Amino acid sequence: MARPPHFEDRPGVADRYRRVVEPGALKALRHVFHQMNRGMVLLWRLGLGGLADVWPQGFGRLLVIEHTGRRSGSRYHTPVNYTIVGDDIYCVAAFGKHTDWYRNLLATPNTAVWLPDGRWEVSVTDVSDDPHRTDLMRRVLIDSGFAAHLFGLHPHHISDENLAEATATYRLLRIQPLRRQAAPNGPGDLAWIWYLIGAAVAVQLLRRRSRLGPGTG
Repeated sequence: MARPPHFEDRPGVADRYRRVVEPGALKALRHVFHQMNRGMVLLWRLGLGGLADVWPQGFGRLLVIEHTGRRSGSRYHTPVNYTIVGDDIYCVAAFGKHTDWYRNLLATPNTAVWLPDGRWEVSVTDVSDDPHRTDLMRRVLIDSGFAAHLFGLHPHHISDENLAEATATYRLLRIQPLRRQAAPNGPGDLAWIWYLIGAAVAVQLLRRRSRLGPGTG
């Protein structure tokens, strides 16, 4: 597989990032994020989505994008890192234009996202040609926490030139929130499980206390 065309033989630039765009490295990263995504969506459904912004510098800021399969018509949920600029939200498809969720959004740009404060109907636009692309990309990567470092990027220190080259194949998306709206199978729809867990723990404590008898601590 040929390396992306933006990785020219320029001293001190291409070698620094080549390892993260080689087929083996990309495959490994895809697998890591695929496994993490399942757990993240479950946490949101359990009502723990608010934890997504607890430590942006470390874990990054996360939202969940709902998207519809172009051929299957099935509904999918994909966590992505994001940043907020004014009233808009920006995120990136780091695996480029062949990323499934990115292609699904191009086909159906009116969708919904899960944010720490609930589910929002949104409109998504590819703004990869935005004249402020490099600045926006840097902000997204900073708010990606450790994820940016997995791709070999250090957004606080990398120069604009190197950042532009290293992320040339990334797709930049603007998400415009329209209205907040609840929906079944959305964030927090499984939070009732905590009540069951709490009740089960209370029953066990009562049983233990009854076995110990009165007057015991």
